[in-house]
Amino acid sequence: MTRAHKTVWGTVATAVVLALSACSSQGRAASPKEVRKLAGSTEAVQARQKTESRLRDVVRGYDDHTPLTLAMVVVRDTCLGGKGKQWFDSNGDDQYKIRCSMWVTAYYGADQKRIVPVLDGVLTAGDRTGSIIPFTHDTYGQFVEYYRGHGGHGEVPELSLPDHTLSWDPVRDRRPDLMVKEPDKCPTDDPPLTRCVREPDAETVAAIRKQYGMVFKLDLASPEYYKLSK
Repeated sequence: MTRAHKTVWGTVATAVVLALSACSSQGRAASPKEVRKLAGSTEAVQARQKTESRLRDVVRGYDDHTPLTLAMVVVRDTCLGGKGKQWFDSNGDDQYKIRCSMWVTAYYGADQKRIVPVLDGVLTAGDRTGSIIPFTHDTYGQFVEYYRGHGGHGEVPELSLPDHTLSWDPVRDRRPDLMVKEPDKCPTDDPPLTRCVREPDAETVAAIRKQYGMVFKLDLASPEYYKLSK
């Protein structure tokens, strides 16, 4: 092999090695240190604050514009690093460096004997133009009619849309499995990777039920409020 051929093949080999190295680098999972740094970045913090403010606005909207009375709020915030390159059956976890998600759960008290006007009030609030409450009489009016005695099917104590669910203690079917449960205990905070806030800290679902008669639970989610692709 001539010197010229050796030089050409050497250049090609170097290019291949560099390309494979870059591909390998892009396929690696972010280190725990990098994930923590990304979770605390200015962009992530701003996205976190904006998301929590938006979800809390919805929580307050139910308190301000419906017969429900806000009693407790739980905020859970988690940032996770993506995985290394998955060559087969990838579920998408290898496509990002970091993904942050937030869940807000609000607990409200209501009078069980007034379930019809309570639900009617929720749907009326949703009927208003520009309302942050997405449930309306046009779509969910049958729930009010059910409690008025115009429905014979089993009780379904839930209004649900993607990332937005309102559920409540059953009124007709006193089934323990349908009752609103106590929230899970908050894990130890490890900001900026994990955060859990319970307000008030000592409040319980049992105490809310005892005070008001029944409990409504609002589940809100923002599964990818901050995501950085590889």
